[in-house]
Amino acid sequence: MATQRISGSEAVILSLLEEGVDTIFGYPGGAIMPIYDALYDYDQQVTHYLTRHEQGAIHAAEGYAKVTGRSGVCFATSGPGATNLVTGLADAMIDSIPVVCITGQVSSPLLGTDAFQESDVVGITMPITKWNFQVTNAEEIPEAIAKAFHIANTGRPGPVLLDISKDAQFGMFDYEYKKCTKIRSYLPEHPVDPFQVKTAADIINAAKKPLLLFGHGVMIAHAESELKEFIEKTGIPAAWTLLGLSALPSDHPLNVGMLGMHGNYGPNIKTNEADVVIAIGMRFDDRVTGKVAAYARQAKIVHLEIDQAEINKIIKADAPVLGNAKKSLRMLIDNVNTNSHEAWVKEFRACDKIEYEKVIEKDIYPTQPGLTMGEVVRIASEKTNHDAILVTDVGQQQMIASRYFKFSQPRSNVTSGGLGTMGYGLPAAMGAKIGQPDRVVFAMSGDGGFQMTIQELGTIAQYNLDIKIIVLNNNFLGMVRQWQQLFFEKRYSFTEMKNPDFVGIAKAYGLAAQKVTSRDQLEGAIQEMLDHKGPYVIEVVVEKEDNVFPMVPAGASVSDIILEP
Repeated sequence: MATQRISGSEAVILSLLEEGVDTIFGYPGGAIMPIYDALYDYDQQVTHYLTRHEQGAIHAAEGYAKVTGRSGVCFATSGPGATNLVTGLADAMIDSIPVVCITGQVSSPLLGTDAFQESDVVGITMPITKWNFQVTNAEEIPEAIAKAFHIANTGRPGPVLLDISKDAQFGMFDYEYKKCTKIRSYLPEHPVDPFQVKTAADIINAAKKPLLLFGHGVMIAHAESELKEFIEKTGIPAAWTLLGLSALPSDHPLNVGMLGMHGNYGPNIKTNEADVVIAIGMRFDDRVTGKVAAYARQAKIVHLEIDQAEINKIIKADAPVLGNAKKSLRMLIDNVNTNSHEAWVKEFRACDKIEYEKVIEKDIYPTQPGLTMGEVVRIASEKTNHDAILVTDVGQQQMIASRYFKFSQPRSNVTSGGLGTMGYGLPAAMGAKIGQPDRVVFAMSGDGGFQMTIQELGTIAQYNLDIKIIVLNNNFLGMVRQWQQLFFEKRYSFTEMKNPDFVGIAKAYGLAAQKVTSRDQLEGAIQEMLDHKGPYVIEVVVEKEDNVFPMVPAGASVSDIILEP
């Protein structure tokens, strides 16, 4: 590419275009104004979405990244603009989401002087980014952006942040762009060791009661077809983490459900009966393992993982396989025997029957007058033939939705896993819809989380984003209230909420909306929402003490999962 003399600000935009960026979320301000001025001339090549808060911008970038597999991009100004990205950066870091954030900064001569809207954003975000860097010369911009995208997207993905001083944005230089394909001392993924694969295969082939656990790493590696091929060849039942949801179709005969604190009965208790546990692209989070000292002590552990730091961090692996999950699975498929574990799988189905009778039937087909979260989720899923993208906030509705919404395509479940960020759902749904405009996108929130980023209704209205928003309103911070009910003697300390008129607020933004208070309204309201062209908000008033079960109590073994209070 021939060089051209341009400003640092224009170099930012041209570099993003070189990386194939066509979508940016952001909020302008003084220190990033030169970049926004340059963006003005490129509105035919890249679409910028003005969010109502910088946190909305980064969560939207996360949602976009999750459904597309590409890096989300967001802009923010210096000081409070940059610090408003912190929650989203931490969220993307723990959930391995590729996001490239570009922040403006005061001019380099003012750095360290406590200038207006100056903050040490590099220092603040160092622990919650995969890489960050401060640019103070225009000439550094192309290389910094190329490195940012390479680091964000390769190996175990994650967020990166570039902080660009205002004088660097104004500076003129001879621009040339070279994509980054390699960085000295940065090894994003190890080559898969055939000996490790053979060791793992020997353990799997000898197993009588194997259980496969799959997480987000399967979708990051685009290994969904390999996962399916592996379980179908071996006959091994497969359970998923919250972030692994949708990597395997919900109706697959070897899909045995969700792991963890509010997961399904079968995969939790059977973890401590399995003789081999095969973990793929998951990190043995505490919400999955429960009491670590009592977790799968009887089983040999096979762990397929791209990040060496995750191997043996929590659960010791008898057969670690370091590397990309797609490559590891492909090699493992070639080394495992064709098998069937019908009797073992039937044990999971027997557990399903117990859970259905004690929990599920009451959740999704209730007989009491009040509406349940479960029936709302069931109807929304059925009305879209289980083909929609579901974006959830954090709390009771997140767990209920993960349990009862069904999926037929991968990259269809968008949620905040490791950080548990309330307020995530609405802006992440914006990014999901922009990334997959032809698919139905549900944004499901509780009344608490919805109010944390409710201002993003303005963004949804401005760009007419066809998102189907369901607010499950129990006038409580539901998950905290559930814990208070079960473990704190019903001492509901500051969890009851006096909520506004959600329908009135939605209509004030120009959105179609309605409130559902009875069962005879529910199905028709969801159908009306789906038939409507454009964004739509339904507030559903649900039972105040509608709890999420099963549940593994904090500090308990997964074998101690309880089905009812």
